[in-house]
Amino acid sequence: MPAGTPAPTASAPGFSAARPSLVGAWWLALRPKTLTVSAAPVLVGSAVAWSQTQTFYLLPALIALLAAMLIQIGTNLHNDVADFERGADTPDRLGPPRATAMGWLTGAAVRRGAWIAFGLAFNFGVYLVWYGGWPIVAIGLASLVAGWAYTGGPRPIAYSPFGEVFVLLFFGLAAVGGSYYLQTLTLDPAALVAAAMVGMLAAAVITVNNTRDLDTDARAGKRTLAVFLGRQRIELVFAAEMLAPFALLPLLAGLAGRGGSLALPLLALPAIVALIARFRREPAGPAFNELLARTAQLQLVFCVLLVAGLAF
Repeated sequence: MPAGTPAPTASAPGFSAARPSLVGAWWLALRPKTLTVSAAPVLVGSAVAWSQTQTFYLLPALIALLAAMLIQIGTNLHNDVADFERGADTPDRLGPPRATAMGWLTGAAVRRGAWIAFGLAFNFGVYLVWYGGWPIVAIGLASLVAGWAYTGGPRPIAYSPFGEVFVLLFFGLAAVGGSYYLQTLTLDPAALVAAAMVGMLAAAVITVNNTRDLDTDARAGKRTLAVFLGRQRIELVFAAEMLAPFALLPLLAGLAGRGGSLALPLLALPAIVALIARFRREPAGPAFNELLARTAQLQLVFCVLLVAGLAF
């Protein structure tokens, strides 16, 4: 079907097929509930810098936050139209309805929206490059290319077993490390450890998404990590992604010169253990959409507690 042709209306299991308003359709296509995954790294990177320097530069942090969220919005929109055009979004998909596949927005409009988001991120990046120099050029260009390549090009990252690695690198190491660098113009091992913690929790969000879609992805030819490993082994991956950040807390405390305050994220541990148990027992289906939202929420909770422990 051509990119600009509306798709026949079809509903995902457990969701209403009622057509939203134009604004509502765009809001759903942006996937606002996922945007905390791009906001959290900026907060954590800035907090690590504050813990070491007791200084905070608001404008670079704010511009970095906007740029990171715009890159994620562009990636979400590009994913919306690319999955439809590749035949991955079918009426039997278990996730929330997608705007292009449901015919609420044309593929051409959604693709334009993605490029507008990437373009705005690039414009914000010009200021960050002026402020932070060539390391920000490298991070920014790599992030923009990766955002497109996630579902674009001949070998999309989202169709391979490397989706979690992509998230770890760009929503962890690049975003946290870059945010730290904008505050200090240096890089420190404490920032890298914090980046790994944030990135693993972000990767867990992708793991839930791909486990929910394991069967439909396999039929569509997507070789995600969940498809590659199978349900039992991907459960172990999810548990490792959710628990490893807690194991790294003592290392971060030592590197950042913090003591008991970095025990604050342990408050999220009982909820995360409960989520891991539910992930193991829940059959793939619409209930995984709640697990997906919960995983993103707990990543944000962990990061907020980590920021509090670093800041105070």
